[in-house]
Amino acid sequence: MPERQSSRKDAIRNREAVLAAADTLFSRRESPEDVTMADVAAAAGVGKGTLFRAFGDRAGLLRALYEARLEPIRQAVETGPPPLGPATPPHDRVPALLDAVLCFKLDNRRLALALEEDGSSSPYRAEHYERWHSLLRAVLEQIPGLTDSDFTAHALLAATRADLVEHLAGEERMTREGMRAQLANFVTRVLASGPPQGLTAEE
Repeated sequence: MPERQSSRKDAIRNREAVLAAADTLFSRRESPEDVTMADVAAAAGVGKGTLFRAFGDRAGLLRALYEARLEPIRQAVETGPPPLGPATPPHDRVPALLDAVLCFKLDNRRLALALEEDGSSSPYRAEHYERWHSLLRAVLEQIPGLTDSDFTAHALLAATRADLVEHLAGEERMTREGMRAQLANFVTRVLASGPPQGLTAEE
């Protein structure tokens, strides 16, 4: 039993060391592709075998790091006060949620881009995307007169895709506050508009 507890503590310590090393490397390197599993293992002081056992592959490591950084926002969304918390009116909560996603991607540009561009699976099947989509859809369903909350949630999240954020911030040099203002205006227009004249969600 003591050996098993010691082994578990070592695994937890190794995992924390790997996540801290990966966090530092992704923050410092110019391109996400410049960070390899060998780089992370060396920086964390563990063998590559330990890394692969803990996270499976590079995509698994990226997901774990992404989730660790996202945890404070998740807690605010689930139990926090307005504007993100569940007590916020839907019309105010939707733009607040999307603003939080955008700010998170701006603060984690390289990591978000690396995760969304990873070729192992569709970004729309990623756990974090499904969680945001499900949450937005549920809040949108509370807004009277707004139809097809499922598609609307997808469309709104598309405005926060990491490749778009990277293009606007990197190529077009749009400021953080400018992007936040544009997104807020876009969300406001979407929420204020109904379906096109003569069309229904079924069509």
